[in-house]
Amino acid sequence: MSVAFTKEESAETASETLLPDRPISPHPNLVTEAGLQALQTQLQQAREAYEAAQAIEDVNEKRRQSAVPLRDARYLTERLRTAQLIPDPTSTETVAFGSTVTFSRTDGRVQTYRIVGEDEADPKAGTISFVAPVARSLMGKAVGDVVGTGAQEIEILSIA
Repeated sequence: MSVAFTKEESAETASETLLPDRPISPHPNLVTEAGLQALQTQLQQAREAYEAAQAIEDVNEKRRQSAVPLRDARYLTERLRTAQLIPDPTSTETVAFGSTVTFSRTDGRVQTYRIVGEDEADPKAGTISFVAPVARSLMGKAVGDVVGTGAQEIEILSIA
């Protein structure tokens, strides 16, 4: 049956089912092994959620419940297609993608982050994207190097 012949509860219901695509970053899609596995798991979960929504009989509710998983599946499929798996760094001499860096800030705070891909970055969990300003300033630097300017200087304490 054509969508034109189905009854909509409201204009709001129709607009809820037309979600815009998640934006795709213009940066290379670098991923760690864990990041690649996370993308695969998230895609599988999105597909399962979409399949579960297809079992709903009410056409409006089916569309509502399908919208997010369908959008996420499109995004994750594209991210997996463009993923560039970067092996863990073999050296701890300089900061690289996949390195865990501990640094001190001018205000005395000491922070530790692992530099990872955009989709796996979660600062609260101790990971930051390789395109984040602090990560970009740390890349290629060694223990003891100070990066930044003025009040925003940070010193690299260790690289793992």
